[in-house]
Amino acid sequence: MKSILLWFICSILGLAIGAISALFMAGLLFVGPKLGGTLVIDGWASDWSIGSETANPYVRARVARHGLLALQKEEAVYFTKATDPSGDPLREACTYRVEGSSLPATWWSITLYDAQSRLPMNTDSRLSFDKTQAEFAFGGDVAWRFDVRANAIADDSLPWVSSRAAGEFDLMLRLYRPTADFLDDPVSVLEPPQIIRLSCDGEGE
Repeated sequence: MKSILLWFICSILGLAIGAISALFMAGLLFVGPKLGGTLVIDGWASDWSIGSETANPYVRARVARHGLLALQKEEAVYFTKATDPSGDPLREACTYRVEGSSLPATWWSITLYDAQSRLPMNTDSRLSFDKTQAEFAFGGDVAWRFDVRANAIADDSLPWVSSRAAGEFDLMLRLYRPTADFLDDPVSVLEPPQIIRLSCDGEGE
């Protein structure tokens, strides 16, 4: 009788641990970066198997959960970053400067998502920044920058992305039609955007 009871308990524990592990790997538990860490460049994480036939069920579930288009990497590559240089979570209470240079893709964008992988529920109409805006605002995408903040400021000359109602959030970099040299050696070719924390809770502004 005791052996049957022990077998039953072990079976239940095994099933529970397996279920929790599967949910975690699929991105259904907890918060944080929305992509796996198979490729990490300066804190920006990507899963190189997204969109490929080799993607395992956990990757496919994570893609479905977080709303990626899941194109093959020759068409689009996705990176996410959810922390500042100090390792602290990106959050609505802070203001950040995001800056970068030319990226190895025909077109690119950076979009803000909240902890539930949704666009923040605000009416600012400023949830992303892309190559077109960089070319318009700075005369090209060789050197560009924008702020991430919860509220507009009087001087609106610098492009900004709204984090209002986002809580803790992450930024997703999408590279569309990436270059061949990037696909061959992404670590050497990609210079990802830098995220600089300017202030938190209104201090230092």
